[in-house]
Amino acid sequence: MKSSISKKRKSYILTMRILMWLCVGITVALAAFLIIYVLAKGIPNISWELLSTSPSRLNGTVGILPDILNTLYIVLATLVIVVPLGVGAAIYLTEYAKNKRLVSIIEYTAETLSGIPSIIYGLVGMLFFCEVLGFQTSLLVGALTLAVMNLPTIMRTTQESLKTVPVSYREGAFGLGAGKWRVVRTVVLPNCVDGVITGCILTVGRILGESAALLFTAGFAHALNGIISGLMSPGATLTVALYVYAKEQGEFGIAFAIAAILLILTVIINLCASLVGRFFAKRRNV
Repeated sequence: MKSSISKKRKSYILTMRILMWLCVGITVALAAFLIIYVLAKGIPNISWELLSTSPSRLNGTVGILPDILNTLYIVLATLVIVVPLGVGAAIYLTEYAKNKRLVSIIEYTAETLSGIPSIIYGLVGMLFFCEVLGFQTSLLVGALTLAVMNLPTIMRTTQESLKTVPVSYREGAFGLGAGKWRVVRTVVLPNCVDGVITGCILTVGRILGESAALLFTAGFAHALNGIISGLMSPGATLTVALYVYAKEQGEFGIAFAIAAILLILTVIINLCASLVGRFFAKRRNV
């Protein structure tokens, strides 16, 4: 009887192990196929002319320099807005808030906001910022919409990082006579800065890959502008430009080139997040 149960258990473990490795293999194969296919299609179409020029109907040139700059502008503007708000909200909820029920409600709301489709953010952003507040379609409106969309991510990431700091650190600082803000500024934040930076880097990756929300708020223009005039004007980011070239103009070579650039940027951002986390973890343990 025991031998039959043992055989059944061994066969069950073997079956589950095979299924697990099969799922891992399928996932890795799909990811590898996607990366190889996009890079194989896109890299041959990447040229210096493509990266350094603006699109011109007169000369027949196709360039994505305005789209690269627009992407940079919207990333910087979004981070300037969302990082202080997200980090400040996380510090308040973790270190200052006394009403735990209110904190739980806010955390639940933030988790709910994280699951809302981005196109809904785009629709609400267009209606609120453009229709209610009277802003024109521009990169600034897109940055404000992306700030609202990424605020829960920054806030929750910072909260989890703050919670990893031992309570004994705070108690020791209080015992030395330090005030609340001084403890947060000199003890808590330096010990969780790796989580904050990692959250910011991952937010940059999400901003780079966002297109649905920007279709409603940022526009499709390919004009070359400075950072101030660019933020106040409509502009297409790399993801929006990919959509326009592939769907509207049928320029699939240019679309694959942009896709390859975005894929490379995403890989670099993920590597940076991993390296930053390891660097601060080693620094903390030294």
